[in-house]
Amino acid sequence: MKDIEFQSRDDIKAFQDDLLVKALAYLKGNSPYYQRLFSQAGIDIDAVRHIEDLTNIPFTEKKDLQLYNDDFRCCPKEKIIDYITTSGTLGDPVTFGCTEKDLQRLAYNERKSFECAGLKPGNIVQLMTTLDKRFMAGLAYFLGIREMGASVIRVGNGIPELQWDTIRRLQPDTLMCVPSFILKLLQYADEHGIDYRGSSVKRIIGIGEGLREQDFSLNLLGRRIKEKWDVDLFATYSSTEMGATFSECPFGCGGHVHPELIIVEIIGEDNRPVPDGEVGEVVVTTLGVEAMPLLRFRTGDMAAKHTEQCRCGRNSYRLSPLVGRKNNMIKLKGTTLYPPAINDVLDNCSYVENYCVVVGTNDAGTDDVLVKISLSSGQDADVVKELKDSFRSRIRVAPDIEVLSDDNLRRIIFPPQSRKPIKFIDERKRK
Repeated sequence: MKDIEFQSRDDIKAFQDDLLVKALAYLKGNSPYYQRLFSQAGIDIDAVRHIEDLTNIPFTEKKDLQLYNDDFRCCPKEKIIDYITTSGTLGDPVTFGCTEKDLQRLAYNERKSFECAGLKPGNIVQLMTTLDKRFMAGLAYFLGIREMGASVIRVGNGIPELQWDTIRRLQPDTLMCVPSFILKLLQYADEHGIDYRGSSVKRIIGIGEGLREQDFSLNLLGRRIKEKWDVDLFATYSSTEMGATFSECPFGCGGHVHPELIIVEIIGEDNRPVPDGEVGEVVVTTLGVEAMPLLRFRTGDMAAKHTEQCRCGRNSYRLSPLVGRKNNMIKLKGTTLYPPAINDVLDNCSYVENYCVVVGTNDAGTDDVLVKISLSSGQDADVVKELKDSFRSRIRVAPDIEVLSDDNLRRIIFPPQSRKPIKFIDERKRK
């Protein structure tokens, strides 16, 4: 059968409508949370036959997952074979369970995403993400690479010396990591005389950070990597709740959806769908999840949906690079921006070793932004003026800047209980 992503838009729409009906029937029969939601909202699930009908169903939010976590489980507890946690809006993590079928779905999702990025059997992927600490992503990548028949090297994150030693010994052609870490790899290579341009690496698949602007051109981080290392760059977008990944194809025009795994709505401020191509909040309905499927889940991420055919031949819609998190929107001196725009400037400054963005509320009730940075060796605090000029040229306004020692800043960025670096801290007073 021809891959659904290459079939016509009408066929894809009909295909997803059919899967939606099956997903709703499964929730009605197995989910205590959604059974209660349907009853309280007076929703006749049998009348929801098309994606457009989803607007009649309330949203699911992260706080719902935290408050009623066990009620989202649709199978006996003994069927759960892997437990995962993700951050929660109320402070405590949210628990997800995966059945054997769910792990097979994850592997299928990642296999299709890697194939979209041009991988095939015979490729060697150096995986620079953790597989422990109840983290879904690393496990999903491992399962997907394994299923597609490529080779995987499980190095984990950090430690540039170990990464380069692995590249030298095992000759991977693909690296999978947080893109900004590549800059640290390149800095290490320059300092130690490593010929990275002559290495085996031809492709980098980025996770957790954007590489492109809304017009799909490389952003500052992407350009900086590309200027130093002429490898193929691919951006991805995924989350634990979605259990799906949007990966770019070689044409780099947005992350391709896999229609058999997820339905995506883009919602405006009025909680109604926005026109294609317009930025709004990403809302997802998972398909084929056995343990904890979600219906109209608000991700909090801001992006646009692109529905025209991609040059790769796929007719499935694509998501633009993320603009940012809805709740993280900043209003600085009259300018609206999201943390990725600030990160982009900082990632492009060779003299910034580490950074953290702290947003608070001032006496006037408006946003204050303080960027805490540590400097590369040999630099002094005189670079603050240069950095502020960089902010003004890029985002029109300059935040306050505080220079800390790298040891002190790393204690903020890498708290012991966190799996990921904390580069954004929101201390604003919410109404």
